[in-house]
Amino acid sequence: MNRILLVLSALAGPLAAQQPARGASDSLHLGVLHQQALANDPRLRQLELQTAQTDLRLRNLSAERFPVLSGDVQAQYQSDVPRVPFTTPSGDPVISPPNDTYDASLRVQQRLLDPTLAPRRAVERTQLAESQARVHTTLFALRQEVNESFYAAALLQERAAEIAATIADLQARLREVTARVREGTTLPGEAATIEASILERRQDAAAIHADRRAALAVLARLTRTEIADSIALALPSLDATVDSARGALADLRARPEYRQFAGTRERLRTQQQAAAAQHRPRLSAFARAGYGRPGLDFLSEEFDSYWLGGLRIEWTPWNWGSTRREQEALALQQQIVAADEAAFTESIHRGIERDLASLDRLDTTLALDEQIIALRERIERETRLRFDEGVVTAADYLDRRTDVLEARLARITHRVERSRTQARLLTTLGLEVR
Repeated sequence: MNRILLVLSALAGPLAAQQPARGASDSLHLGVLHQQALANDPRLRQLELQTAQTDLRLRNLSAERFPVLSGDVQAQYQSDVPRVPFTTPSGDPVISPPNDTYDASLRVQQRLLDPTLAPRRAVERTQLAESQARVHTTLFALRQEVNESFYAAALLQERAAEIAATIADLQARLREVTARVREGTTLPGEAATIEASILERRQDAAAIHADRRAALAVLARLTRTEIADSIALALPSLDATVDSARGALADLRARPEYRQFAGTRERLRTQQQAAAAQHRPRLSAFARAGYGRPGLDFLSEEFDSYWLGGLRIEWTPWNWGSTRREQEALALQQQIVAADEAAFTESIHRGIERDLASLDRLDTTLALDEQIIALRERIERETRLRFDEGVVTAADYLDRRTDVLEARLARITHRVERSRTQARLLTTLGLEVR
């Protein structure tokens, strides 16, 4: 019993894929669960929100091409006003402007040429692409979480099937021994030994069922769907996809992080263009109409209406090297992004090297598992014949039957671990698991 519990405890750690349960008419597939998890994650709505946000900003930039209207009302008192050094015969000044002035005006300004608009729009679009790539990168982590929960539930499913087969075999042995006890050819203790083993296996089955139900609950929460306890989980067939990936490792750039790196580089490039555009001349037309005292004739003492219009050129030909330094800083940031991308690629290659080594090891291990199981089954059959002849006890037979169970459970673990490693390898590379 202790040996079985040790094996079952070891099996609880690895998470793996699984064949459909016996007799199941339907099954869940890992690729479908990936799609459901991604489609139902609330963070996916960020893509729509970011698009709407960028659209609003682009509309604001487009609005800068429309006329800008502004109004101004002002009243002020001056301590002194211009005077001429001449007086009338009566001694009064020839011109005596009032100290209090009033003005109400309406201004209109129209941009005719603004070389910064197109680069700023490009910056907004590239920032959107970078932000959305970052969301996809964040969501990508869901795939590994789904893998873990999927393989946990699937392995427990296979363990439950093996335990059920063992219980059925022991029940058949129990019926045979019970018949011999009635005939007086076997001691009652032999039947009790087998019956106790059956109860232990039923305890194992109950624990497995509870653990699988918990794993399915986690999987249901990740995918935000309802998953029945009786559902079967189908082991994906990934050999062809893995073989194809192994032949193209150097060229694979399927991870969303690569799109994020590319988006960041493009955003930095457009920011460089926008910085350069700030250095170019801008042309606008303006007009102003108003009413006040004085109007345009500052020597007048009467209220009057007025208007004026013209062109304005804004240009900063020299800003003490600020534009050049900003572009150099952005170029250095591009080098930082390139370094991050190279480090990320190296980390992926380190991870897949471990998985590739594990796959080679598991292929050898599974071949040996078949040989071990064949030998254990042969020993178990011989021991069962000797038990039927009364040469060995039920405890001896159960030891050999336990050896067979342990060997089969080990094969299950290795088979499922191999599939899990394949799925992890493909997920690490950013490839779809179907």
